[in-house]
Amino acid sequence: MPAEIVHVHSADGSDMSSQIVSGLMRPAGEKEIPTMLLYDERGLRLYDDITTNVPEYYLFGAEEEILKNKADEIVRAMHNGDEEVSTDEVVLELGAGALRKTSHILLGLSRLVPNPSARAPITYYALDLEEREIARTLGEIASSDVGKHLEGRVETKGMCGTYDDGLKYVEEGGLNGGRNTHIPSEMFVNRLGLGDISPISSESASSASSAAEDDPDDEATSDPSTPNEAQPPLHILFLGSSLGNFNREGAADFLRSLPLRAGSGDTLLLGMDHDNGKDIIEEAYNDRKGYTKRFIMNGLRAAGRALGNEEMFDEDKWEYVNYYNVAERQHEAYYKSKCAQTVQDPSSKKEISFLEDETLKIEESFKFSEIDAFTLFTKSNLRPIQRWSDTSNQYSLWLLERPPFSFPLLKEPTPTFSPFGVPTLEDWEHLWASWDCVTRSMIPPSMLYQKPIDLRHICLFYLGHIPTFLDIHLSRLLNEPHTEPEEYKYIFERGIDPNVDDPTICHPHSDVPQKDEDWPLLSDILAFQSRVRTRLSKVYADSASNALPMTRRMARVLCMTFEHEALHVETLLYMLLQRAGTGTLPPPGFTVPPWDSLAKSWDVAPKPKTETVVLGPASVVLGHDDDEAMDKDPHVEMDVDGHEFGWDNEHPRREVNVNTFKISWRPVTNGEFWEFWTGEGKGKVQFPASWVQEKGGEVKVRTFHGLVPLKIARHWPVLASYNDLSTYATVKGGRLPTEPELHLFREKFESGYEGGANLGFRNWHPIPATTGGERSAGKGSNGGVWEWTSTVFDRYEGFVPSELYPGYSMDFFDDAHQVILGGSYATIPRMAERKSFRNWYQRNYPYPWVGARVAYDIPN
Repeated sequence: MPAEIVHVHSADGSDMSSQIVSGLMRPAGEKEIPTMLLYDERGLRLYDDITTNVPEYYLFGAEEEILKNKADEIVRAMHNGDEEVSTDEVVLELGAGALRKTSHILLGLSRLVPNPSARAPITYYALDLEEREIARTLGEIASSDVGKHLEGRVETKGMCGTYDDGLKYVEEGGLNGGRNTHIPSEMFVNRLGLGDISPISSESASSASSAAEDDPDDEATSDPSTPNEAQPPLHILFLGSSLGNFNREGAADFLRSLPLRAGSGDTLLLGMDHDNGKDIIEEAYNDRKGYTKRFIMNGLRAAGRALGNEEMFDEDKWEYVNYYNVAERQHEAYYKSKCAQTVQDPSSKKEISFLEDETLKIEESFKFSEIDAFTLFTKSNLRPIQRWSDTSNQYSLWLLERPPFSFPLLKEPTPTFSPFGVPTLEDWEHLWASWDCVTRSMIPPSMLYQKPIDLRHICLFYLGHIPTFLDIHLSRLLNEPHTEPEEYKYIFERGIDPNVDDPTICHPHSDVPQKDEDWPLLSDILAFQSRVRTRLSKVYADSASNALPMTRRMARVLCMTFEHEALHVETLLYMLLQRAGTGTLPPPGFTVPPWDSLAKSWDVAPKPKTETVVLGPASVVLGHDDDEAMDKDPHVEMDVDGHEFGWDNEHPRREVNVNTFKISWRPVTNGEFWEFWTGEGKGKVQFPASWVQEKGGEVKVRTFHGLVPLKIARHWPVLASYNDLSTYATVKGGRLPTEPELHLFREKFESGYEGGANLGFRNWHPIPATTGGERSAGKGSNGGVWEWTSTVFDRYEGFVPSELYPGYSMDFFDDAHQVILGGSYATIPRMAERKSFRNWYQRNYPYPWVGARVAYDIPN
């Protein structure tokens, strides 16, 4: 029986005709015609010839190799590790082509369906431009051995139209009988509330005030599912490096437009070509046997046919040329006119002239460095789940999802703008989404009145402390009353134990309720939180309308309260991690990591050629100039936008000299520390709090997705106290680096958030450190942990305590704390990327998300 083909064309050929004419009418040197012309029926067959007969075209072979070897891993990762699939699942491939590679995915999907049924639980749609080619390729699949395995498991259908046509069809509910279950993704790009997913709250972040009348017991038993989450998943395949045919901004726009529901289990499997060598890429697109040339030249015939005369272009007067722009990582394909000539548009009769050697662009294909890839994903509001590369490391398949929340890239600084200036209201909304995810979705009702670790408050305290801190500072700034209820500032602003090692503590201190029934109701706290957030939003609205001018003092309050909340997200999480698997719930809407698949890739990842790198002598700049005393001057409003704000221990800018030293490329790993703990370090260091030793002696590592065996996490940086890691370094013949030394290393070698650093909840666990390479411009990542320095956190020349928050740093100048630098996987980019930012922990503190590199002195 012929395959069912859905026609989704939304426009006739006139649009293509106008695009062709518009491109031909451009000035000499700028003429172009649409790339889509290459993929008519004949073009698709010619492209199939390339993939079959051209070994130089490595992209196809590399992708096919990955799919042959990893299809089962890929489909399991697509399904959150499940061994079976749900019913009514849809897989949509954009630009399906010959389906030779896709057949491996289809077989992998079929193996997730143990028993065939009359109605296959999975429907695969092959979207492409030419109906006859779709019918032919689906027919070949059906009549092959692959088709026999798919029967009753995976139904194959066609979808005829452009990418835009197909995606519009999905968004309008065409896959579900008109029910719009896969709604436009723009709604999720801006969706920062978490809906009805919280085990402790039944209202979204934007409607918390409605909970004021709710009974907290009702909240605790609310159904964690939502109608959207009950819908079957959508999996989109976009293979063949087709994304490279978009320019970089166009690629981000396209990926943002995909109808992937945030936090729903929908996925995107995306093929991306690496930024390989110039010769390799140019030969891939211009093989010696001429297959690519025939494919490209067919585009001229297709252009003429679209305009009404297939013979409009005389192919004998044109040649194919190509070029790889290394700096832009962009391959360009052109027709070059062999002579001066004129062609005529059959419709308008307009003549179009070409000079001898003038070029006409038909295709551009962008390649992706590590920074390009992670920058693109972040701009597209996508999060990588896993990545598979071919054995030559020339090509990758990425599995991505749209997370419930994410943090955008920091904007480039300019003379009048600093990314570390006043946070926008949108920045606050991203932060609130992360806060709500942690506090309202990962803390079960049974834990609300518990302390996750000793010397901390119950979980409920932190839900009230954050809005209270913000509200008090807004009241002081605006000279207005505190938001009701007034007594919250005594319960939630005070009462933090001054002996507790936590840089986010606030003073002065007083007692908090000792009985559960004396605490405010959760619903009341959330309603208060909503009122304070509304109050902050009004500050931004008034500032935008100039009703409330943005002064330096106002800017500092906004920066300080913003980063205070961000610090508390991380603080609360390192506490909750100690209860992961025994109380704390996994982060909702984030796919469970495919641990076995990830571990395999981590085991074979390139290792540094040498263990250490030599740095120095050098002059290092620490801190920045951010004088809080200037906040009182009413005449400095003008530099607010361009000013970089920070905490008191970052000011002033100071320069120090660093002698020559060696430092390890990577922080000490779990595997290295385990060998040390059981060997030469036996009895010298403590068992890390991030580890768990179960009955039988098996060691596992804590994550928010449960405990994982040490063999899975052995390449991750170990999280341990300063005392233990300092002992490790000493026994190894080294020491921990000083603050200036680590600062120098980070400045030279760290990739940052745009380069894929494990920050801002890209993952909910550490990952192996990377050491950079040619593809990442020598930049790498430490795996998503803070790093210890041997520098004591103390007063220095020029230090002035904050007037707004005098105890922030001063309370820890006690010779018991060490400076730490960097950031963890839960640190927001704004703080981790600000080079002047410093954090600290007590040396013997067992719970920090802090690792360490080993430094070595070099004798003069």
